[in-house]
Amino acid sequence: MTTTNTVTHNGLALDWAAGHGPITGALSATTGAYAVATVGTLAHMPPTWALAIGTVGALGHTATGLRQRLAARTISARAASWLLGSGWTTWALATNPLTWTALGSLAVIGVGMGAAARSVGLYEEARELVAIEAAERQVARELSAGRRAIAAEWVDRVQRVCGITLRVVAVEMWPTNTGFTIDAELPPGGTTYDRIARENARLSADARLPHGCTAAASPGIDQGRVLIDVTTVNVLAAEVPYPSEYSALSIHTGIPWGYRTNAEEICAYLREQCALVVGPTGSGKTNMVHVILAGFARADDILTWVIDLNAGSAGLPWIRAAMEPAGDGGKAVRPGIDWLAASHEEAHLMLDAALRVGDYRKRAYQDLMAKANTDLLPISREIPQIMLLIDEGAEILISRDPETRKLAQKIMKVIRMLRAMGIRTVLTALGATGAVLGDMMIRREAKTRVALTGGATEGMDLAKLFPGGTGLRIEQAPHKGTGFMGTPESPAALFGTWRILPNQIRDIVHATSDRHPYLDAMSAKAAGPDYARRWVAARTAWITAHQHTDSDSETGAGPAGNPPAGRGLNLSAHRTAPAAPAAAEEDALAEQFRRQIDAQFATTPEPGTDAQPEAPVRSGLNLSAHRAEDNAAQQAALTLLIAAGPAGTGASAIARDLDRYGTTRQTIAGWLKTWAEEGEAVRIGTGTKTRYVHHSHAPETPEGPAED
Repeated sequence: MTTTNTVTHNGLALDWAAGHGPITGALSATTGAYAVATVGTLAHMPPTWALAIGTVGALGHTATGLRQRLAARTISARAASWLLGSGWTTWALATNPLTWTALGSLAVIGVGMGAAARSVGLYEEARELVAIEAAERQVARELSAGRRAIAAEWVDRVQRVCGITLRVVAVEMWPTNTGFTIDAELPPGGTTYDRIARENARLSADARLPHGCTAAASPGIDQGRVLIDVTTVNVLAAEVPYPSEYSALSIHTGIPWGYRTNAEEICAYLREQCALVVGPTGSGKTNMVHVILAGFARADDILTWVIDLNAGSAGLPWIRAAMEPAGDGGKAVRPGIDWLAASHEEAHLMLDAALRVGDYRKRAYQDLMAKANTDLLPISREIPQIMLLIDEGAEILISRDPETRKLAQKIMKVIRMLRAMGIRTVLTALGATGAVLGDMMIRREAKTRVALTGGATEGMDLAKLFPGGTGLRIEQAPHKGTGFMGTPESPAALFGTWRILPNQIRDIVHATSDRHPYLDAMSAKAAGPDYARRWVAARTAWITAHQHTDSDSETGAGPAGNPPAGRGLNLSAHRTAPAAPAAAEEDALAEQFRRQIDAQFATTPEPGTDAQPEAPVRSGLNLSAHRAEDNAAQQAALTLLIAAGPAGTGASAIARDLDRYGTTRQTIAGWLKTWAEEGEAVRIGTGTKTRYVHHSHAPETPEGPAED
């Protein structure tokens, strides 16, 4: 059973275990002495007993004060209080405590006790502050001595190696205890910091620094100062996992890509800049791509489009994570990227859409930019930036293949023309060679540059990738996932990137699903059907069409039962064979993924599904090409409905914009009616005032709140 010292009476809490202050202590002592004197007089107590008790109390407090190392005046004040109290009690017992003389003298003693207690209390506080300051001065003297020793050592070292005499202004120890920074003044006569930077390797060797640690010189606060960052602990040798705290990021505040040798994060600011990431096979470039995509997924004002002609491997983990159940009752999860192109055809569609979006934004947002008094499109969650990551994109730009050259021309056009409209690129390459970096446009626009070396020396021309970055040596970054990174805000220097695994990619996709923005209505209208139908089954079937069986190998069939290339027309009407039992689970996941994508991105059903209105029967082969024009017109109408926003639109307005398809108003009215019945759109008004609003913009539908 526990007890408490707090008693509540009429709402007032009394803590009997609380200590006494100067006033309450004096009051307690005087009232106690008066009570003892009064009761002792009635009980005929010998007066000497009170004096004996006071003497014992004074001796006890003196011993306690000495053990606590209190000041002599504090010990004397406490002992005097005991002796005065016991002396008054002895006198009162011998005379009469109920006289005005006794009461007055006791009051004077109480005031004296309070004043003395307050005085010695302030004195003890002052003594404690003085002791703390003395300890801090001692630590400062010891630290200052250590810094002076470091300064003297490095002044001698720079003189010995570089022939320059420095005057050290300050030595700052890093909070991570992994090194320090020397701030020094250069000698007069026009000496520049790069004379020291060129000798970084020799300085590191002279200082006997561990492998992976460097002494890197960089510009100081002015051109007559130099900063020398000395790393004493190799933080790049250990594999560091990607941070598990997925807080929201923004294109304006920077996207973290890794950490420096002092363990500080380094961010890429890509609102106006493009980026180039170079790394040979085995250097950790693919992991770096996933770290970049993780940062983009955490941002609430970035949409990520990925081009990877190597089977889309860079973007697949960020899409397949959305195909798995979230584990919370079937909640739909959006992919970590907004569009993935794994073929030349899809890449052309993506780049054409990006060019149309950029061109349309220039005209549609003139009023917004004028209101913000800027020539850059204000990027926000409502108008997100499009980051186009092209894996091995630098190789595409230098390819001599005619089909790839067409892609290269469009990529260069995006880089050259769409900076102000919030469309930027991140290119990767296998090496920093003259062929890759020969194009002036790449070097001029890609101001954020990364070289993952992994110890590889072939094809890594750091001087060409980081012009002006003196003293950079590949041997300094021998570990996988390490290299050099330079930005306009931070000069090229050693850095390491985090390790990110597939399980963490899945966690990031699920954690950031609700954070991804949607493409603004103006841009979606410009992107057109190619963007709106990017997740339809016909364009995403390749994601899960990878199951192979023995029978496929024997008959020469390709993935998912498709005939091999060059075996005639690949007609959907000819592929009626049931799916293999081994692929049933994959087909179920793919179907669930398509349903989630349709719900999230307002795509239309594929031709031939139950939700598609039955097409008129035509004679001849059942070719999907026969329905291409109708599907394009229907998707264009849906895009216009989405772009109309909360104001909505009608069949006549859509028909005017679809003149090029030759679609009649009656056909469009039928589509709108069907979409309203399926919940894709909401009908508002009747008669001539009828208009339709897409469910993503409707404040409330008959079934409940509109989905976001």
